[in-house]
Amino acid sequence: MQSILNLIQSTNQFLWSGPLLFLLMGTHLYFTMKLHFPQKNILKAIKLSVTPSSDREGENLSVFATLSTTLAATLGTGNIIGVSTAVALGGPGAIFWCWITGILGMATAYAECFLSVRFRSRDQNGAYQGGPMYVWENGLHKKSVGKFYGLLTLIAAFGVGCTTQSNSITQTTSLSFGLNPHIAGFLAAFAAGLVIIGGIRSIGNVCVKIVPFLGILYTASCILLLFLNRQALLPAIRLILTHALAPRAALGGAAGSSLMLTARYGIARGLFTNEAGIGTAAIAAAASETPNPAHQAYVSMTAVFWDTVVMCLLSGLVIVTNMLLHPDSLAGVNEAGLTDAAFSYLPVFGNAFLSLALVAFAITTLIGWSYLGEQAYRYLTGNKGISFYKIAYIVMIYVGAVLPLNLVWECTDLINAFMVIPNVAALFLLQKHLRSTL
Repeated sequence: MQSILNLIQSTNQFLWSGPLLFLLMGTHLYFTMKLHFPQKNILKAIKLSVTPSSDREGENLSVFATLSTTLAATLGTGNIIGVSTAVALGGPGAIFWCWITGILGMATAYAECFLSVRFRSRDQNGAYQGGPMYVWENGLHKKSVGKFYGLLTLIAAFGVGCTTQSNSITQTTSLSFGLNPHIAGFLAAFAAGLVIIGGIRSIGNVCVKIVPFLGILYTASCILLLFLNRQALLPAIRLILTHALAPRAALGGAAGSSLMLTARYGIARGLFTNEAGIGTAAIAAAASETPNPAHQAYVSMTAVFWDTVVMCLLSGLVIVTNMLLHPDSLAGVNEAGLTDAAFSYLPVFGNAFLSLALVAFAITTLIGWSYLGEQAYRYLTGNKGISFYKIAYIVMIYVGAVLPLNLVWECTDLINAFMVIPNVAALFLLQKHLRSTL
C-alpha cells in the first residue's frame, strides 16, 4: 500500500508542479484573449446573478441557485487552510499568484459553463442535465469520453467532495471542541443527509439560504481584522507584490522560496480553490432555468470572482498583516495554522469562530458536491438507482470522518488532473461556439 501511495504522490508532484499548472494558466490566458476579456463585465455579471427571474420550470434552478450550489462546492477549506499553506510554503507572494489565477480563471469558467448550457440535455421530467460529459456527447459526439469524465466526477465526489470534507470536520471539532470523531461524523452525515435526500430543489434552496450568509460572515470577519490591522495593510500589500516577483525569506518563519516555487504554490492553490478548468462548475450551471448560455456563463463566472479574487485575497491579507504586527503568534504554528493565528485576534470568539466557519463551509461542500456526483451518477446509469447513490454518499460522510485519508487525498489530486484534460480539450475543440455577448 505504501508503494502505491508513493507512486501516486510522485505522479501528483510531477503533474501539479509544472505540466498542469502551465496547461491551466495557458488556457485561462487564451480564453481571456479569445473572449475579449469577459472579466471586464464582472459588475454586469454580479447584477445578473441577483436579478429575479421567472418561476422555475420543473426541477430547474434559478441562476442564483446555480451560483450558490457552485460556491457550496468550492468555498471552504481552500479559502482558509489552503491560503495558509500557500503562504507558509511559497511566501507572501503566493497570494498575488493565487489572485492572478482567479482573475484569469474567470474566462475559463465562463467558457466551460457556456458550453455546458449550450449542449445540455433534458431528462424525462424536463430537468436540464449538463456538464463536460454532455459537452463531449452532444457537442463532440464522443460519448465514451463523456462516460470517462462522468466516472472521474463520481469518484471525485466521494473523495474531495465527501470523505475529505467530513474528515476536516472531525479534525476541527476534535481539536477545537474535543468532540468524538464518531459523533461528529454522525452529526455531519445526518445534517447533510436531510438536504441530500430532498434532491436538487432541496439542495438549491439550502445553498441559496446558507452559502451567501456564510460568505458574507467570513468576509466581514476578514474586513474587521484588516481594520484592526490597518496600520500594516499597505506594508502587507507591498510585501506581497515584492515577494511575488522577487521572493526571499518571509517574516515570521514562512519559507523563503524561488520565483517558481512562489508562483507554483499560489497558482496551484488558486486552481484547487475555484476549480476553473476542472469542469465541475459547469455541471451546476447546466441546471439553470435560463435558455441563454452567455447569461448563465456570466453568472457562473462570478463564483471564481467571489471564491478566489475576493475571499482568498482577504484571507491572505489577514495572514500577512498578522505576520507583520504579531510575529510572535506564529511560534510553533504549522503550515495550516497561519489563518488560525490571525483569527485569534478577532475580538469576539476568535478561533472558535474560525473553527465553526470551517465546519459550516465543509458541510455546504458536502451538499454541493453531492449534487455534482449525483449528476455524474445519472449520466452513467441513465437515472437509475439514484436512492442508492444518495445513501452511499451519506454513509461515506461518516466513513470519511473516522478514517485516515492520506491515500484518498492523493487519489483525489490525481483524479482532478485527469478531469482537467478532457474538459480543457473540449473547450478548445468547441471554441467556435463561444461568444461573450448577451
